[in-house]
Amino acid sequence: MQPTFKGVPVLVTGAGRGIGKRLAIGFATQGARVALLARSKAELDLCHLEIEHGGGNALRIRTDVGDYEQVAAAVERMRVHFGAAVQVLVCAAGTLGPVGPFAESNPKHWDELIRTNLCGVLNACRAVLPTMIERRSGKIILIAGGGATPARPNFAVYSATKTALVRFAESLAEELADHNIQVNCVNPGGTYTHMTDQILAAGERAGWREVEAARQIRLTGGAVASKQIELALFLASTLSNHITGRFISVEDDWKKLRDSSVSPDLFRLRRTQRV
Repeated sequence: MQPTFKGVPVLVTGAGRGIGKRLAIGFATQGARVALLARSKAELDLCHLEIEHGGGNALRIRTDVGDYEQVAAAVERMRVHFGAAVQVLVCAAGTLGPVGPFAESNPKHWDELIRTNLCGVLNACRAVLPTMIERRSGKIILIAGGGATPARPNFAVYSATKTALVRFAESLAEELADHNIQVNCVNPGGTYTHMTDQILAAGERAGWREVEAARQIRLTGGAVASKQIELALFLASTLSNHITGRFISVEDDWKKLRDSSVSPDLFRLRRTQRV
């Protein structure tokens, strides 16, 4: 049985570009009513146009996810516009921040990185949870990305924010278990985005391994969009009601989870096992 999203209100942060845009278009293609949140009006307009041309339904809301009041206002605007509260939240807004050795970093730059990558997720979750708890259903998907599993020298603060998201998801999932709300993290795999270009532009400050990986991603395009969308749709559907507090990669054999229980230690932050 394939999940259906016809008419489902879905909120996507960071929807103007990159993985957020991919997922927003993916949900819209499946019939969801998608609210697009991002800071760039031009990028929001383009994503909205692509969804409309594909026959989808979307609402664009220019928002700084680091500002709770703006996020809460966006959530309310979406509720009024669609006539229904958020059922699925996808947090994809993120920034790479300065690249280079931590000992040479500027503390002023940490604030923006943490404000977007971590506080932006906290703001979005806090804004949507009251109605999800009242309704006793909801799906929250956080894009954790690279840095939450292997160490990433020269990306220390970025990696810290992504690792924090995984532990936040694990903790929040247990808080919300009795409310029938599932919270999961997704590692979308290496994907060609503006961050790829940032790494290439940083050159030696990024480290040769990161540069080589970025070159390969630019050459191949990286992880296939259809795989990322398929995993997100699964985690947003009722088919995954038995899965929460997990960190799942597009490269994992996650389809085995459709019809089976999940080992207590599987897909946790430490990722001691794989299927």
